Amino acid sequence: MRIAIIGTGYVGLVAGTCFAESGHDVTCVDLDARKVEALRRGELPLYEPGLEELVRRNVAARRLRFTGHLPEAVSAAQVVFIAVGTPQSERGSADLQYVLAAAEQIGRALRHYTVIVNKSTVPVGTSDQVRAVVARSTDVVFDVVSNPEFLKEGAALDDFLKPDRVVIGATSERARRLMADLYAPFVRTENPILFMDPHSAELTKYAANAMLATRISFMNDMALLCERVGANVDLVRKGMGADRRIGYAFLYPGIGYGGSCFPKDVRALMSTARDAGLELDLLRAVESTNTRQKRCLLGKALKHYGSLADHTFAVWGLAFKPKTDDMREAPSVELIEGLLGKGARVQCHDPVAGAVARQYFGDRVAYAPTCYEAAEGADGIFLVTEWNEFRRPDLKRLRALMRRPIIFDGRNVLDPRLARSEGFTYIGVGRD
Repeated sequence: MRIAIIGTGYVGLVAGTCFAESGHDVTCVDLDARKVEALRRGELPLYEPGLEELVRRNVAARRLRFTGHLPEAVSAAQVVFIAVGTPQSERGSADLQYVLAAAEQIGRALRHYTVIVNKSTVPVGTSDQVRAVVARSTDVVFDVVSNPEFLKEGAALDDFLKPDRVVIGATSERARRLMADLYAPFVRTENPILFMDPHSAELTKYAANAMLATRISFMNDMALLCERVGANVDLVRKGMGADRRIGYAFLYPGIGYGGSCFPKDVRALMSTARDAGLELDLLRAVESTNTRQKRCLLGKALKHYGSLADHTFAVWGLAFKPKTDDMREAPSVELIEGLLGKGARVQCHDPVAGAVARQYFGDRVAYAPTCYEAAEGADGIFLVTEWNEFRRPDLKRLRALMRRPIIFDGRNVLDPRLARSEGFTYIGVGRD
């Protein structure tokens, strides 16, 4: 099948590459000529495990191409995916200017029946807007489908190639058949393709992310309560998760969620509800808890030291989660800005996000090539992102490097008893 992907950001690049890997003829379109040339050389604008190798392989096999010429790519395609950015507007809703601009260009380029797929995360009713924009630009028969993505950064290839489910919102049987054929190679293990109307498909993405964000914020509230009453949130989590109605997924306390999806999607869902005359009080509390939680390590440090001025701190982890270099709304940004604002010096390390961090902090912090070099002369370590390399550090070596052996574990990944037995003051989230 011939496929065009409009947009080579995270979603577009992963989707295009995975479709090519399954044997389809894929052309990815981007207006940035330098980005297109870099992609043709196999140079990616983002970090995702395994993606670079997959891009290079499919480019070499000529199943995957990159171009800046939208009309040519769209006119040859049977399916066109819109995978452009939907940044947050000032009122919290998704800004659809790039989606609708892409729709207009697609409409002008259509030459035969085509299925136009919204892959970007968009609010309820966007499929109607896209259909209206395209219809104004063409007399060619087309269908508009909503097909939200459910990719976890750091595990996106597995999520796409072996999805839990594929959600497709379509109004015509012709479009449903074509989309079922397109996704058939990815659901051979009987994971379902869920067909529904476009509005329900659009809402499903927001509802799923809001539910996951709610579980995280709930556990962070429980962690705070545990600290106040002398309970251990790790034990509470295990007791809760053993209930099959609840389970363990997204039930880990920490210093809040970040990234490109949860914060933006929670706000967009609240905005959609307000437009419908409804206030989602639960989600407002979810967001408030998350904002508070991002500040919790700074608060613990102020309580422990009193003043942070002229102190040096190591920050381990800058990306909002492991296996990505994405720092959008990452807790590390809030923490580091807070430390700098209190007069502290910061030495940070992240396995892949160092280059991205320079866009946030410039030369205001020191960038260390290893976690141990970040800890040299430090008055404390803040463990912010749960990269595997931070889970079992050499504590004896670490203590010898530091000025004061204190660890603030924002992800509860270290063993408190082991850390304390090596002479560290250990401060976690919701546990002793």
